[in-house]
Amino acid sequence: MADTFDLVIRGATVVNHDGEGIRDIAIAGERIAAIGDLGSAKAAAEIEAAGLHILPGVIDTQVHFREPGLDHKEDLETGSRAAVAGGVTAVFEMPNTKPLTTTAETLADKVRRARNRMFCDFAFFVGGTRENVSEIPMLEKLEASAGVKVFMGSSTGDLLVDEEAALDRILATISRRASFHAEDEARLKARMHLRRKGDPSSHPEWRDPEAALIATKRLVGLAEKHGKRVHVLHISTADEMDYLRDHKSYATVEVTPHHLTLEAPECYERLGAYAQMNPPVRDARHRAAIWAALQSGVVDVLGSDHAPHTREEKDHTYPETHSGMTGVQTLVPIMLDHVNAGRLSLQRFVDLTSHGPQRLFGIMNKGRIAVGYDADLTIVDLKRTATISNAWIESRCAWTPYDGVKVTGWPVGTFVRGRKVMWEGEIVEPARGEPVGFLEGFVR
Repeated sequence: MADTFDLVIRGATVVNHDGEGIRDIAIAGERIAAIGDLGSAKAAAEIEAAGLHILPGVIDTQVHFREPGLDHKEDLETGSRAAVAGGVTAVFEMPNTKPLTTTAETLADKVRRARNRMFCDFAFFVGGTRENVSEIPMLEKLEASAGVKVFMGSSTGDLLVDEEAALDRILATISRRASFHAEDEARLKARMHLRRKGDPSSHPEWRDPEAALIATKRLVGLAEKHGKRVHVLHISTADEMDYLRDHKSYATVEVTPHHLTLEAPECYERLGAYAQMNPPVRDARHRAAIWAALQSGVVDVLGSDHAPHTREEKDHTYPETHSGMTGVQTLVPIMLDHVNAGRLSLQRFVDLTSHGPQRLFGIMNKGRIAVGYDADLTIVDLKRTATISNAWIESRCAWTPYDGVKVTGWPVGTFVRGRKVMWEGEIVEPARGEPVGFLEGFVR
């Protein structure tokens, strides 16, 4: 143990693999140096944290920060400000930018833009396409590569891969776990007539549960054929959960706070197109099934699917309205409110947002509070009641579907590799984000 630490955080309830208990945490440089009763330890700085809980840094494995090319909605700086403001210490960002992130050059450009400009640590998915299949083994191993992401349904035009032969080639080629947006494109095209002009509540009628189930079954079948690992993103239906429950050997499952929290038809009556997502927010039956799957262990991780659009883009007439909502900043308070309501335990929340991402993606030195790991910490006040507001949102688009929602449980502090980046609502450190390291890819 070091004679003198850079920081000791005292008296908080620490949540890690061996449960919850009041402990001190000492930080030296970027790493956790000691955990326990550190009453005699000397440190350059101390924080008294009695009454607070310290969680392993929350990792959001699905965000869209829009840079380059769509910076009017968001960029890497504003998106990462939103992340740390909400207690998130690392993010995996999606490839549907302009240009698309599908080559070594476009990935390297994102890394260059992000380093020491993002406030949290980062990795970037590389889009899997018909054209870059032969390069996937190389792309999976590059610095900051989170692996391959494939869009099976038209959520984002130029990255669409809807032919089974192309999907088969991608599944045959991957070595790391690949992530998929699973909706069947042929069914979506055939049902476009079900969209009612000016009525966003018709969105889940158009993009129905069968469209999701067809694609998920196709994907899992190919994963089983090739013995490859797949991650099915933002599951929104009871039908998929019933299927995935019995097909977990190669497939892992993500759910989102909005599919756990919002419910049709009420959300469309109240929010209109601001509740419009792909796949859609559905009715009470599907929401209940998602919760049941989470509570029974079918669900592996929680991702926000933070996908900001401007008010102008959301205020078009449906179906010209854009699908997506903000979420990275509200993930922690929304889910802590569910913890306080008894819908899941704090330990399960930590597993979904820290331990789970580490296991699934082979993240190095993150995802748990342990000596030698990065000092990534999400400090929360489980008893604090607050009201989420648009004014609090750091995202460039400056709105949240949870504006005016009162929650119990709030992020107090965000530490990224030992640096106090956010404290009591203020971002207090310059941006010093670095690439996340992976056991099967880039090693930091």
